[in-house]
Amino acid sequence: MASSGEDMHSEDDAGTSAATVAGGIHLLDFSDEILLHILSHVPSTDLVLSVQRTCRKLAALSLDKSLIHTVLLQKDYQASEDKVKQLVKAIGREIQQLNMAGCYWLSGATVEHVACCRNLVKVNFSGCHLTSLRLSKVLSALQHLRSLAIDVSPGFDAGQLSSECKATLSRVQELRQTLFTPSYGVVPCCTSLQKLLLYFEILDRTREGAILSGQLMVGQSNVPHYQNLRVFYARLAPGYINQEVVRLYLAVLSDRTPENLHAFLISVPGSFAESGATKNLLDSMARNACLDALQLPKSWLNGSALLQHMRFNNPFYFSFSRCSLSGGHLIQRVINGGRDLRSLASLNLSGCVHCLSPDTLFRKAEDEIDSSILETLVGACCNLRHLNLSAAHHHSAEGLGRHLCQLLARLRHLRSLALPVCAVADSAPRADRAPAPPAMHAVPRGFGKKVRIGVPSGPSPFAGQPVPQPASVFWSLLRSVPFLERLELIGSNFSSAMPRNEPAIRNSLPPCSRAQSVGDAEVAAIGQLAFLRHLTLAQLPSILTGSGLVSIGLQCQQLQSLSLANLGMMGKVVYMSALSDMLKHCRRLKDLRLEQPYFSANAQFFQALSQCSCLQRLCLVSRSGTLQPDAVVAFMGRCLHVVVCHMFTGESLATCKSLQQSLLRSFQAERPALNVVIFPLLHEGLTDVIRDVPLVHLDEVTLFKSRVAEEPPNLWW
Repeated sequence: MASSGEDMHSEDDAGTSAATVAGGIHLLDFSDEILLHILSHVPSTDLVLSVQRTCRKLAALSLDKSLIHTVLLQKDYQASEDKVKQLVKAIGREIQQLNMAGCYWLSGATVEHVACCRNLVKVNFSGCHLTSLRLSKVLSALQHLRSLAIDVSPGFDAGQLSSECKATLSRVQELRQTLFTPSYGVVPCCTSLQKLLLYFEILDRTREGAILSGQLMVGQSNVPHYQNLRVFYARLAPGYINQEVVRLYLAVLSDRTPENLHAFLISVPGSFAESGATKNLLDSMARNACLDALQLPKSWLNGSALLQHMRFNNPFYFSFSRCSLSGGHLIQRVINGGRDLRSLASLNLSGCVHCLSPDTLFRKAEDEIDSSILETLVGACCNLRHLNLSAAHHHSAEGLGRHLCQLLARLRHLRSLALPVCAVADSAPRADRAPAPPAMHAVPRGFGKKVRIGVPSGPSPFAGQPVPQPASVFWSLLRSVPFLERLELIGSNFSSAMPRNEPAIRNSLPPCSRAQSVGDAEVAAIGQLAFLRHLTLAQLPSILTGSGLVSIGLQCQQLQSLSLANLGMMGKVVYMSALSDMLKHCRRLKDLRLEQPYFSANAQFFQALSQCSCLQRLCLVSRSGTLQPDAVVAFMGRCLHVVVCHMFTGESLATCKSLQQSLLRSFQAERPALNVVIFPLLHEGLTDVIRDVPLVHLDEVTLFKSRVAEEPPNLWW
């Protein structure tokens, strides 16, 4: 029997052999600092359970405090029940921060092992299965805990929390709580709260059709402790009951505004009427609070002088999404006539149709913006990193240096940007102006001719072609912000066919006329962004071939998520050949969302998609679209990292159910996080199916939305 020393010696030899790289340089010859940086990109489960066993040096480095004090299991889809238990057993007492957000595939019994991590200061259980009793057991052991994120699901009972658990909660300073049932959750137990984040995901009806009431559970305290609160954030999913419950949380705030409140943010879809309590709250905030982050429901701001009385101290985040805020009010009440707002890092003006226009509420979609308003905004907020101007018609007038893109080019620190498609058009279309020439590497095929994807047909028409460098304002803008990581170009009238908690939308509004000037050449210009990680393109009617997508695939090598919706003519999918060529180069792509009517998800498409070796999540939304079941199964067999497969097409319910069951039967055992939903898009039961999708996937992939400046930067983890 070999000794342990001999075993380690043989492991050292194996590690030495495996670590030798080109040129005779050995991995272990690098300094510890470089090796630690490399190891910081290795998932915690692999680091502790695999890398540690390779050789003595890596064994020691793998247990360095810089690597194991913070453990991220979020989106570690290979973290099985056994791996998590072994991880906690090996380094549990060293872990100080643990992120298990979205680990829906782990059982409550496995999550309960976190009680062994007795030195935890921060833990995120959002999306994990934890009953009241299990939560009580875990928290009772975590005496050093100061930051907690949990879900409050139906059946939660605060009366089951032990005195030791409540003692831990009394010391918690940061709480993130996602509510799936009307409840105060653990808020009444958290007497030291400084940051409170609330996500309301309560459905108006049960599965049986019974209407839920916003009346909170009997026996719970209705006096949350807000006296030390610095940050209050609430995000509501659609539904009346979510509004009813959040009012109960706000009622306490209206009695006495915390003296140290610095951030007050409420994100509500649709209308949310003011009440007497909310008016008292806003008046109290105007008198007593000095804010650095603000977001309010649109009905609370529209037509009111509230902003004029609010006090701000080095603000870093503003969101006026969907508000009827005119450009004059924006300058006078927010920017205070052009005052220094260099501290502002993130600004959300999505859906603010009047925000770049003078003080008139009678603006028509085709009216042009007042460039002086945007110029004042850019000058005052020169350090903006995140800007959202989507869901509005921002049309620029003719004139040198006055175009929206030319003014935004001054924001050199931008990292994420959302714009309406019509805003990047050079100028208004005129009858006497010749149409824009096609992109330099357009596909030389008939416009309506069918193309077989994945079948070679001679040299690629895209190979070796230079990226077009048109003298367009959009191209110049992108050249000025080379470090952009997220870009969204979304048609002003675009609405996804798949909204939240409602039946699928059957009809859509036509695109803005100015969007007709934005086509393949403008898309190709995006290829300049070498650091681009997230790209959304929606409702670009003048895409003829999709040739610009190839430029993006070739040059944007950091691209991790791609969302394409309604490109080109609605009756045909004209960009399939280009998409096929693009996917060859997307080696780091993890998330792909495609929304396109009449999309044919056939063998050729999945063969091209199989080349995205890092792909993890796929969502396809296609009214009247089709799919080829055997091609889907073959694709899942080739792409071993795919754990989310959502397809909503025009196929029959029987076809969808059969394919879904086949995928689960074939791959569930080896992919613990596998989530498959195949369902007819226009079926009346779609809403019930959607409610079972894990929130992390529903929010990030399945549903379409603009994500730029959606929340303040670094809001939680």
